[in-house]
Amino acid sequence: MRTIVSATVHDVRFPTSRTLAGSDAMHTTPDYSAAYVILRTDAGDGLEGHGLAFTLGRGTEVVVAAINALAPLVVGRTLDAIAADMSGFWRSVTGEQQLRWLGPEKGAIHLGAAALINAVWDLYAKVEGKPLWKLLADMTPQEIVACIDFRYIEDALTPDQAIRILTEKAGGRASREAEIRRNGYPAYTTSAGWLGYTDDKVKRLARDALGAGFRHLKMKVGGDPESDLRRARLLREAIGSGNALMLDANQVWGVDEAIRKIAALAEVDPFWIEEPTSPDDILGHQRIRSEVAPIRVATGEHVHNRVMFKQLLQAGAVDFCQVDACRLGGLNEVLAVLLLAAKFGVPVCPHAGGVGLCEYVQHVSIFDYIAVSGSLENRVIEYVEHLHEHFIHPVVISGGRYVAPNAPGWSIEMKPESIAEYSFPTGPVWAPVASTL
Repeated sequence: MRTIVSATVHDVRFPTSRTLAGSDAMHTTPDYSAAYVILRTDAGDGLEGHGLAFTLGRGTEVVVAAINALAPLVVGRTLDAIAADMSGFWRSVTGEQQLRWLGPEKGAIHLGAAALINAVWDLYAKVEGKPLWKLLADMTPQEIVACIDFRYIEDALTPDQAIRILTEKAGGRASREAEIRRNGYPAYTTSAGWLGYTDDKVKRLARDALGAGFRHLKMKVGGDPESDLRRARLLREAIGSGNALMLDANQVWGVDEAIRKIAALAEVDPFWIEEPTSPDDILGHQRIRSEVAPIRVATGEHVHNRVMFKQLLQAGAVDFCQVDACRLGGLNEVLAVLLLAAKFGVPVCPHAGGVGLCEYVQHVSIFDYIAVSGSLENRVIEYVEHLHEHFIHPVVISGGRYVAPNAPGWSIEMKPESIAEYSFPTGPVWAPVASTL
């Protein structure tokens, strides 16, 4: 019997605004950051559960406060009891009757829930001695479905339908697992296309990306229209016509504006346009998708729960589902969205533009291929090259593909020295300047 006895929360911030890494039209000077939680148990074997919610600097303290408010719902529970009723555990954390008022199932409180719930999954996988994707891939369809709260989505996906989707793919699991272990999972890179980079830097990074094996590259748009088109032409010329170029507007346009701006960029043959308008505007996405076709529409990194994904899919508003592992309420809700996307035949291409997100979503996509979708068609995981050195088991990219993780857990455990150095406001990186921020 293993009881969770403490939850320690850290505000960890990396000064990426100093290099403009991560910059886009909406977030011009982001500091990639995390509200980071460590769960410890009474087992005495040193195994801990680690989880984080990704943020952009200011406001991380709000998510830290949310985690601390939710932590008493987790501390004191046994891992065995949690694992025996995963959906009940998820609902108890996300649906606590007083804290739920701060969402419900959205905003800082949902980010805090994600950090805690994902930390429990990290602990569970470590105790089982498996990487998270393998823990999930070894579950039966019934066990996977038992992890999901179907409240609010049963009109689109029932538990029986979810079991059928998983059962239909069960026969090929072993061969797909062997393939992923052998070949890895396809990736695309955003690292060449940040909005704040110079043209020369974009060209150099594009050449480097092609040399590293990437065949899908993404650039940020939504600034000056002439500059967007110039940069898009530059990047298309650099990568050639045989490789995919994605565009990401990061919510900066209104619906009519998005339709006009995308039409002006059509000459570069975009693989998709990402977040063309407000992430909450389901009908807006639907109209944009209709009017910019055959350019496809992708969204999801700011879609905050399974209900919104359900509606986007029901409305035929997206071509790509960009699930975020800690914008949603942790892995349980991610599993619900994977199955919803499979039901509607929409590829899942997770968002990973942030600290720890690549480490998280590689497990999600590998499991999706093995057990849910059974397909790699039009499926790629985002990759950014920043900050992996701070993790004990960072992602490994080879030939433009994610190498399947082997270490037990969810690959999200940060080095203690990195937590200490980048803790805000007392860490050595921030202490000299924290009072001015």
